[in-house]
Amino acid sequence: MAANYEYEEASGHYDDQAAALRQQEVGYDPNFVPDSVKSFVVHLYRHIREKNVYEIHQMYETSFQTLSERLFKDTPWPSVDAVAHYVDNDHVFCLLYREMWFRHLYARLSPTLKQRIDSWDNYCSLFQVVLHGVVNMQLPNQWLWDMVDEFVYQFQSFCQYRAKMKNKTEQEIALLRQFDQAWNVYGVLNFLQALVEKSAIIQILEQEKQGLEQFTATDGYDYSGGSNVLKVLGYFSMIGLLRVHCLLGDYHTGLKCLQPIDISQQGVYTSVIGSHIATIYHYGFASLMLRRYVDGIREFNKILLYIYKTKQYHQKSPQYEQILKKNEQMYALLAICLSFCPQMKLVDEAVNAQLREKYGEKMGKLQRYDDEGYGDKLSRRQRYADEAFGIYDELFSYACPKFITPSAPSFDEPLVNYNQDAYRLQLKLFLSEVRQQELLVGARTFLKVYSTISLGKLANYLDVDESTLRMTLMTYKHKTHAVDSDGKIISNADVDFYIDDDMIRVVNSKPVKRYGDFFLRQIVKLEGVINDVDRIKVESAN
Repeated sequence: MAANYEYEEASGHYDDQAAALRQQEVGYDPNFVPDSVKSFVVHLYRHIREKNVYEIHQMYETSFQTLSERLFKDTPWPSVDAVAHYVDNDHVFCLLYREMWFRHLYARLSPTLKQRIDSWDNYCSLFQVVLHGVVNMQLPNQWLWDMVDEFVYQFQSFCQYRAKMKNKTEQEIALLRQFDQAWNVYGVLNFLQALVEKSAIIQILEQEKQGLEQFTATDGYDYSGGSNVLKVLGYFSMIGLLRVHCLLGDYHTGLKCLQPIDISQQGVYTSVIGSHIATIYHYGFASLMLRRYVDGIREFNKILLYIYKTKQYHQKSPQYEQILKKNEQMYALLAICLSFCPQMKLVDEAVNAQLREKYGEKMGKLQRYDDEGYGDKLSRRQRYADEAFGIYDELFSYACPKFITPSAPSFDEPLVNYNQDAYRLQLKLFLSEVRQQELLVGARTFLKVYSTISLGKLANYLDVDESTLRMTLMTYKHKTHAVDSDGKIISNADVDFYIDDDMIRVVNSKPVKRYGDFFLRQIVKLEGVINDVDRIKVESAN
């Protein structure tokens, strides 16, 4: 069947050129369906009915993108009404087609307010069918992830759009008043939570730990002839909930929603690169905001190393640009985490090299505490604070999610833009944390040098009185400890100490150097060089 479709797609290339010329001449006609689109929907419908996941994935990932690029670069696809009779007017397929139609619209064009509302209605209908109907399909994980990812993205986009009230037309304001429940935050959260609960995915993951289920081992697919749609949508909805709560600034609840997924292990979330990156990005950001720096560093390091090793395999993927963008943002977040908690032992050599290249100079400024070139100590401290604030502000603004204000505007008051309010609040909270940690940089610098030092001596170095120093050291203890999702207190400290009368005694916590890992890496590199030399010799001989 794949070979037949590929032949039809190739033979229809000239028809596509004619269709593209027609679009240019007469403009977009929602009822005009090119032959290649007819063939596409007919074959996709047939593969879905046959539960042929491989062919569905090929058509979804490759053929849909190819046709979009060839025919619908700057126009929508044909309307669902125009293609419905080619697929027996199948209700579920038409909902899936409209979901793809709106996703293409958002990616290529600027949706109108009415289209945003229509997309919300389509998601409601689609999820209602999944939750309350009998959906006997197998769909690729990529498509199911894209559904959840796009659902959250369109919610975020709608909130940003609605918050820019200043230049809204009277018609737009009337529509916002009329459809005030569209993309309502409670509706979005309720759908995601309902998918989690209805799918019983939390119980399935628990049973899998006991060897009673095979969800992860089969990547969520049901090879006994059943459906994977509800279970995998429920699984990805936990990641969707994490993302929504991060957009709202509720990081603790976000991490609680993700807790059933063990991100220290491979899982269904790692089967789709977009899901993998979104999970770790939002987990790491939430960890940063909750001062769980070690957790953030550890997970950022793993995903950045994975992207570093596999980036070339995703160059032809539609998500490639997004992968690169998130890669850069996570390096910025890793730089922040390491500035607050300099545990470089948790960072792989390759990731550290990339980090130094991108942010080495800025991280050096954030961790510096010296007297050179800053005049007196007071001006030095102020200069450091100003420079550090600027760097932290820049890194956070670049790497943070696009926070949203989910509440509707007050139409009875003067209309103003409030789309930046949530971002400004989160930035203010973050910079407040930076200010509280301002003196800790100096304290950490000296504590790493001494095994014992008197309070008076350290207070003199930091140019503070002893009572302020005691408060600073207690602040250090507080800031290097956090509460995890289980309510346990965890330590992020790279230097540990205790105060004995007027003496500060530093606990020796230097990590043991692991020379074995270094030699193993060099052996692998040497083997690679030897293999390259042998290959060149063989090619030269031939």
